[in-house]
Amino acid sequence: MSKIINNIHHIRATMQEALRQAGRSDQDVQLIAVSKTRSVSDIREAITAGQRHFGENRVQEAVTKFTTLRSEYSNLELHLIGPLQTNKVDEAVTLFDVIQTLDRPKLAQALAKAMLKAQRKPRLYVEINIGYEPQKAGVVPEKLDDFLGYCREDLGLILEGLMCIPPHNVNPKPYFDAMKKLVDQQKMEHLSMGMSADFVEAIMAGATDIRVGSALFGERDVAII
Repeated sequence: MSKIINNIHHIRATMQEALRQAGRSDQDVQLIAVSKTRSVSDIREAITAGQRHFGENRVQEAVTKFTTLRSEYSNLELHLIGPLQTNKVDEAVTLFDVIQTLDRPKLAQALAKAMLKAQRKPRLYVEINIGYEPQKAGVVPEKLDDFLGYCREDLGLILEGLMCIPPHNVNPKPYFDAMKKLVDQQKMEHLSMGMSADFVEAIMAGATDIRVGSALFGERDVAII
């Protein structure tokens, strides 16, 4: 058994135990394999282990790797989990099933226009700057109501979830709890939070999507595409 396949089995077992402790169903959380910078061969190994949900940070890298893979595996689901530039929106709408990083009105406008043009509607999550970090993208919690109102009422966008990256090297629990409160207040279905180091805590706090890279693929190398 390859290391990647073994890692996936271990992660899924850990997820099941966390869900059991939280009193949640095994179906409540989706594992998104963060495949940014990973080779196509590594992704194929993950697919062999039954993994079908993948997260990429850059549109062009995802196009290069997943155009062929999606022609071979029709049930792959691709999430954009990195920042999206407005000049890449058309490609993103065509390729991705979920865009998790909607964070500003200009991007919302571009997405609405691109989805109308392509007649394709990827699911949308709003990125929240839950730690109020100036170097990070995302809507701060106090401005979420206004942003959601603009996206929904002015642009007609359907927003299904929230995502966040809490501050580094701190206890993530208060941030995860705050995100769960926000998603419940907004009556949204999806909450994307938790990565390799803290996905158990995220599951316990109510995450529905966890984004796991190094714990699944190993330490990051430059992809050989």
